[in-house]
Order: sequence, then C-alpha cells, then structure tokens
Amino acid sequence: MNEIKAEPYIPDEDYDNPAMATDFYEFTMANALFLKGFKDSVMVFDMFFRKNPDDQGYSISCGQRKLVRFLQDYHFTDKDITWLKCKGMSAQFCEYLKTYRWKGDVYMLKEGTVCYPQVPMVRVECDMIGAILIETYLLQTMNFHSLIATKATKVTGMNISRPRNVMEFGTRRAHGQSAGIDGAYAAVMGGCIGTANCLAEMRYGASVKAVGTVAHSFIEFFPDEYEAFKAYADIYPDNVSLLLDTYSTFESGLPNLIRIDDYMAEKYPDDLSRRVKSARIDSGDLTASYGRLREELDKAGKQHIKLVASGSLDEGMINDMELSGGASFDSYGVGEKLITSSSDPVFGGVYKLVAVRDADGSYTPKMKCSDSESKAIIPGKLMAWRVFDEEGKGIYDIISLDDEEFIDGDEIEVIGIDPDARSRRLIRAARIEKLLVPHLIQGELAIDLPDMETKKAYVRSQIENRVPESELLPEMPQKHYVGLTVKVADMRTEMYARLHGGNI
Repeated sequence: MNEIKAEPYIPDEDYDNPAMATDFYEFTMANALFLKGFKDSVMVFDMFFRKNPDDQGYSISCGQRKLVRFLQDYHFTDKDITWLKCKGMSAQFCEYLKTYRWKGDVYMLKEGTVCYPQVPMVRVECDMIGAILIETYLLQTMNFHSLIATKATKVTGMNISRPRNVMEFGTRRAHGQSAGIDGAYAAVMGGCIGTANCLAEMRYGASVKAVGTVAHSFIEFFPDEYEAFKAYADIYPDNVSLLLDTYSTFESGLPNLIRIDDYMAEKYPDDLSRRVKSARIDSGDLTASYGRLREELDKAGKQHIKLVASGSLDEGMINDMELSGGASFDSYGVGEKLITSSSDPVFGGVYKLVAVRDADGSYTPKMKCSDSESKAIIPGKLMAWRVFDEEGKGIYDIISLDDEEFIDGDEIEVIGIDPDARSRRLIRAARIEKLLVPHLIQGELAIDLPDMETKKAYVRSQIENRVPESELLPEMPQKHYVGLTVKVADMRTEMYARLHGGNI
C-alpha cells in the first residue's frame, strides 16, 4: 500500500477562520460518512436546552445574527485543507471542502424571543457536511449569547418590573476577547444601556454605546484628589462623572465632589449643563453610603448629581439594596457577575440529529434514547408553536411535526413533556403563533435582521406584556407548560420502546 504524504502544516498564531473553531470529531464523522457515499444525505438537527439558568422561569434566545453571518461566510482555506490532511482526513474529502459553501435551511426563534426548555431554538436542515461541521460554532454562539441576554434581563430588573439603568462593565473579567464583545452585545439586548467595551460599539454601532470615565489610578496619579477631579472637569466639562472612594468616600471624596461642582458653577455661570453629572462608588457598604451621600448632596443643593454604584454587583445584591435597604441609585455598573453569568455560567444547549430526509422528500425520524429518560430527545422534523390567552400572555408551547398546522381558535390535544405533567389535555388556542421562522433558505437570507434598538424593544415588550408574571418571579417561578402533539408523542413513545426496549 502506498504511503500518503501530506504537506506539513506550520502553526500560525495569527490565523483565524471561524469554520475551524470546531471539535475534531465533527471532521472525523463527516470524513467517514463522505467516504461511505453519504455526501448528499440531508440531515435535520435541532438545538434546544434542558433547563433555564438559575432555575428561573424563562430564557432569552440570542445569537441568531452572528450565526447567520457565520453561515453566509462559511468556507475553508488552503491552510485549513493542509492541516486536515495532516490530521488524516482523506484527499477526496479535503478536495471537496475547498469549494464547499453552506447552502442549508435554518429556522430559528427570532432573536430576543423568550424561550423555554425542550422547545427547539434552532432547526438546521442541510447536507451531511454542513449539518455536522457547524455544531460547535452554533452551540457556542447560541449558548453564550442566550446566557448573557437572559442574565441581563434580571440584572436590569426587567423581570420584576423595576427597570434600572445598568452599564455592562465586565470586559476585563470576561473569558477572552470574543466573550467580552459578544457579551456586551447580548447584555445590551437584554436591557443594559451601555458597555465599557469600545470594540463592541465599533462593531455594532451607537446602540451598543461605549461608556466610562475614570479609574482609581487617574485619581492616584495627581498630588491630591481635588486636583484629579479638577483636571477631569476641565477636560470633559460636559460629562463630569467622578469616582469617590479612592481614598475615603466621605472624608475626601464627597467634600471634593461638592467643591468641584461649585468650581464649575463659577467657571460656567450661564451654562447649567456644565455641572457634575454623577458620582460613582465602587466599594464599602453601598446601601448605607447611598443614603448618606444623597442626604449630604441634597443638603448642599446638589440634587442634580446622580449616584452610580459598582463593585461585584448582581441582580440579587441590587434587589436587596433597593427593596430592603431603600437605596435608589440612578444607575449601576455590573461587571463579572453579568459577563460570566457567575450564578449559573452554563447555558446547556445541545444539538441533536432528529431526522434524515429520504429520496422521496419524506423524513425518517432519528432518536437518541439514552438510559436517562431526561436525555431522550424528541424525534422528527419539528415545529414549535406558542399559544396565547385572551390577554396576550404566552401560556403554552407546543411541539408538533413540521407538517401539522394550527390556526387561532383550534382545540389541540397535547401531552405534557414534563414527567410531572404528562397527562393529556385539550388546549384551546385563542391565538397561536409559529415560533420557528426561516432565517436562511438554501443558504440565502430569508429574513430582515432587525437593528439593536428593535431587538431591545422586542425583548422588553415580551417580558412586560407577553409572559405570565408567575414565570418571571425570581423565587419559585411557575414552570412554563410545554406539550407534544399526539403525533409527536406517539412517535416518540414508539421509537423509544423499539430502540431502547422500554417506555417513556
């Protein structure tokens, strides 16, 4: 047998092609199926998740725009091909990848849609290679964006009807550069008013606004705190926001803050906009500091100076400060606990084969059974629906086969997917909507991708108007009902019994 010699691959620290940011087993599977003659087989995969972060009552679906852009530019370079040959991939497979472009169909929830466990977020239908090789990128994109957008809705108080101004300050604690940028995007979509990340605004525009003023180091550099404050005010008279706790919030920070505002009033007597806008504290007892600062500033006639809190905050701490301590900061800077979703840092989305398209255009369902019932997937080419009550609240999600159709007013027999709610029930759909909408058809864009302001408004509108309040509770939220149509439930039960030898 002739030995196959591959051109040696030389590592390049600066090289970057997102198509190669994937797990190696995806290439070994695709290569094997290619060599077995399944190059043109069409697979259907669903991406879904099994639990909401922090066991809350909802999640936010995010990352669709980035995924679409990735698929539209999907390609392999000569460097990729050289490396793949060195890793044992066949010459035929590598030659095919040289000109490969992604031409599949993607149906997804609209970006920003409230979503629930087990309900498909993304449905991919593509030739075997395109379906298999995108798994890792799809999951890391949808999982991370959805995790941070969901966390942001809670940090900004959107879910408890206490909207607050929150700036995302987590870039320096993010798990890498891309996490900082993507996290800023998702955080703003989830309700934040800005980010510390400059590159995020450069990429996504003014809706992802870069904000910030000074750090402690700026204050420390000057001979004294007042000189530091004065230097900043002289340079940025229209945007004076000062940090009070470099040395002592009340012994030096507060007196110097009042003194600087007086200095600006004297320097710009006819321009009321050129005054101190805000003051930030980053340490100590924030609740107690707020009360004393607000009292002292008001007493000094400085009601116009707003107060900002930062320092390892999350939604729990902010809720406690506001509801228990009576603090009412004008805005917050939230860093690592938002950008890493530290209370529950994994959005457990999975990507599973659910069907293979046959030559006649029909679909053969596929099912991973598992010895753990909770991991037994829902087979078939599926569609997701949401049923709304008379008040417009989304009260049920239904998973059907793609060829099942429903209209407003239908009565639909469903079987609960939750083991504790598996009984059959008849649901009358006052109003029903398809959740999965086409984003790409044969690789071509099939939807107008909205701008950030539209997506932010969409998220807020859903939480304020379309989600039952019981699902938004931070403690013991109601579980959203998800049911299967009889066709899907019967098929799943039959396949599980046949493939696994038991009943669901």
